[in-house]
Parts: sequence; structure tokens; C-alpha cells
Amino acid sequence: MKPSTPVAFHTSWKSWLSLQQPSLAAKMKYSSPWKSMEAFVTVRHRDEEIEMTRMAVRFELEDMNMRPDPEPLLTEMIHAAAYRDNTVGLDRFCPVENIEKMDRNILHSYLKNYYTPDRMVLAGVGIEHEQLVECARKYLVGVNPVWGSAKSKDIDRSVAQYTGGIIKVEKDMSNVSLGPTPIPELTHIMIGLESCSFLEDDFIPFAVLNMMMGGGGSFSAGGPGKGMFTRLYLNVLNRHHWMYNATSYHHSYEDTGLLCIHASADPKQVREMVEILTKEFVLMSGTVGEVELERAKTQLKSMLMMNLESRPVIFEDVGRQVLATSTRKLPHELCDLIDNVKAGDIKRVVTKMLRNKPAVAALGDLTELPTYEHIQAALSSKDGQLPRVYRFFR
Repeated sequence: MKPSTPVAFHTSWKSWLSLQQPSLAAKMKYSSPWKSMEAFVTVRHRDEEIEMTRMAVRFELEDMNMRPDPEPLLTEMIHAAAYRDNTVGLDRFCPVENIEKMDRNILHSYLKNYYTPDRMVLAGVGIEHEQLVECARKYLVGVNPVWGSAKSKDIDRSVAQYTGGIIKVEKDMSNVSLGPTPIPELTHIMIGLESCSFLEDDFIPFAVLNMMMGGGGSFSAGGPGKGMFTRLYLNVLNRHHWMYNATSYHHSYEDTGLLCIHASADPKQVREMVEILTKEFVLMSGTVGEVELERAKTQLKSMLMMNLESRPVIFEDVGRQVLATSTRKLPHELCDLIDNVKAGDIKRVVTKMLRNKPAVAALGDLTELPTYEHIQAALSSKDGQLPRVYRFFR
């Protein structure tokens, strides 16, 4: 490893290390961080540690399927629908049947392929550059990792292929929130469309658009700082009392992106809820008011600056940007890019986005869920309305 090779590191090293090896982080409570990094690459993965990790994974999978907030599960489903059987559409959570298959050999094979110098970033916050380089030379150069230093050979370099589609999971949601005041049974819908990667110029307009849509839960309290003037609050939650949630999310990767809206309502209201979401998508391509655009840009800059007041966030920002783009844009540069977003930019990126097939994830009682073809037709229409369905019997 060359001295200039980047490796992820920060003064809050224990929190980073615990993500990689929890038991190791606990044992190194009083060790120097650089010694800890050196030990991490030479640690032996004992059988009892692997078994403890298997138990933790089983618990987390059970908890994810029982918790009242299904957002992590829906996010997994919307990616599977949008990128069917490829790249970011593959399982992010370990399937239950694979837990017992994980052993030391598989772990070492993975580490050998992906924990290589050219895939790492050395990020230092609150430390002099010369001292950082000297520590890297002392503790990282010449260290032979336990998984071996042979050249990696099984790196997956596939480019994400957006497919669109629908993933439906019929599930009884009446018992996910047990207690004296359980929440009502809800059906959860997430609709998404392909946006762009974080390397494209349109990434900033999409970030502003996501902030302009905003949203949240119907029970959320607060003022303008919490997004009470965003479109999903004004047009959805404030007008439809039976909607429990309407939130916009933007997931962006090196080669693709996904803008989606998550909504929750009573199972009997699912069709109407879906139509409300399709209308909001179509309305994105309409007129953008100067006031709401400036508000969204101000909120985005405010969130950016507040997050960068935290030293761990600065570290993560440095590491992620350098790892993804080989450089780092400073906060004032990002603020200038945000300020340069015009209403025409929002309309342009939305018009392009609406040409794609939608991705749909549905969880709960799906009796009233419209067909995928009807959802696609609504997003392609001028008003976002679902095709009418006539029934002889109700």
C-alpha cells in the first residue's frame, strides 16, 4: 500500500470500526486508533464471533419485519422493482437461508476482493496533514491483512440497468404495533422513477426537487423548518385527513438514481391514495413558483450547513466524495450550485424522469391496489388520473 493510498479513518474511530467488527471495537476501547486500524486488518475471525454475528443478523431480520415503520423494507422492495435482478436491485439484507452459509472463508474472500487500497479513502478531520501521512506510513504500509494480499479477481463492475416494475407483498399489518394504543392497520405504497447519478449535473436539481416535495407523517408537529410548506404537506396531508404518511426520498448512486414517494393509508383508500401520488408526480412538471423554489433551495442549504457542523459528518462527507469523485466540493461550492437551480431545470429533469417506466412497491392489504398498467398510464397522462374502472358488484 502506498502512503498516498486512501483508507477510511476518523477521530471517532470506534463508531466506524464497530460497523466492521463490533467485538473488536469493544476490545480496543483503550487502544490508539491507529493501532486499532492495524489490528483490524490482522484480526482473526473466530468461530464464536461469526456465530454471534449470525444471531444478530437473525434478530435484525425478524425486527425489520415486525416494526411499525416499514420504510427499510419498502426501500428494499422499490429497488428490487426498479432494478430487477441486477446491481442495486439485488438483496441488500441477507436472506435467512444464507445466514448459515456465511463462514470465515466467505468473509475472507469478500474482504480480499473489496477491501483493497484502490477502493479505500484515508480521511482525517482535526489532524495535521503531515501527521496523517506519517501515521499511515507507520501503521498501514506493509501490513499484511489476514485475508491475504493476492490480487482480487471477482469484482462485480456491472452498471445498473433500470427496468421498472412492481413488487407486491400481501401482509397482515394489523398486528405490527402491539400495545395499549396500536396504530391502525395500514397499506404502504412506494412509487418511484429513475432520476440520475450523483456524478451528473442534474443531481443538484433533483436534490432541490426532493426538498420541494418533502412531506412526512400526519402526526408530525413543527413549523416551516420541518417542511410544513412542502408540496406533500400542502397538497396531500393537509387535504386528505386519512393519509397517514407521504414522504419523498431520493436515492442516488454512481450510475443511476431513484426518486420515490412513500405513502400510507387505510386499505380501503389504496386506489385513491395511488391516484393522489400519480397526480403529484405529474404536477412536478408544471409551474414551479419562485417562492417555493427559493424556500426549497434555502432548506437544502440549511440542512447541508447544519449537518457539516458535526465533525463525524464532515469526515463522512470527505470520505464519500473523494471515494466517489476523487475530489471534494466545499460547502460554498455546493451552495453556489444550489443557488443556480432555476424553475426550468426542475421542469426539465421531471419531464425526462416521467418518460421512464415506474417502479412500484406495495405492502399490506392490496385488495384495492390498481394494476401496474393503470399506474403507468396515470403517470403518462396530463392530469395523473387513473383510468376509470367500472364494477357491477361492490
